[in-house]
Amino acid sequence: MEVNLVPKQPGVRESLLHIHLETNYPKKKQILEEALEQKKFEVFLKRVFDIFISLLLIISLSPILIVIAILVKLTSAGPVLYSNERVGYRGIHFRCFKFRSMVIDQSIKKDDYEVALSSQEKGVLHKVKNDTRITWIGKIIRKTSIDELPQLLNVLRGDMSIIGPRPLVPFMLKNLPEFREMRCLMRPGITGLWQIRDRVNNISAEFMIEHDIEYVENFSLLLDMKILFKTPIVVITAEGAY
Repeated sequence: MEVNLVPKQPGVRESLLHIHLETNYPKKKQILEEALEQKKFEVFLKRVFDIFISLLLIISLSPILIVIAILVKLTSAGPVLYSNERVGYRGIHFRCFKFRSMVIDQSIKKDDYEVALSSQEKGVLHKVKNDTRITWIGKIIRKTSIDELPQLLNVLRGDMSIIGPRPLVPFMLKNLPEFREMRCLMRPGITGLWQIRDRVNNISAEFMIEHDIEYVENFSLLLDMKILFKTPIVVITAEGAY
């Protein structure tokens, strides 16, 4: 038995207490692998779709990408893109791209920086609305999710998919090895079930277990299309985006 407590954080509706009593994990993982093997043609079509859509969006959105890149560069010192390590397909780590939304020298914003480091040690992502490390343009691109558009490059490279489980940083999964292996049976996505259902609860992998496992269990191209069509509504409402 494993007990995980995620204390209440600013912007999160409630504390979570999860007691894991899963005893048939190896069998469940095997069932998921066999189900995906039977859907391998759909998985292949999903990858073809990812390549086509990511290329199309990179080309069509290039004016916006260029403008944002210029604004990021002119308004604070540092590179245009920010990347950090995420857990990907089959557990392989990759560098996930975003437009940089924070100052480079985070030590000058010492309080939020120290809280972020402390949260990482607990497997919790430090994410608050008034984080002093975020630049003014960073606030805008986070609120509109424009900061995640560079992930189209990750999709094109094969690190990610348009739709899939949330790409998580390693420390968020370090205490959840079984969940990690099951969610990694598919490529992480720019959007997914968790994003369209419960985006406001975004500081712990605990919040995503139900949604991610459901996605892997029920993967189909039809499900992907449903998620894709619901995503713009979530982006417009901006709930959980800061």
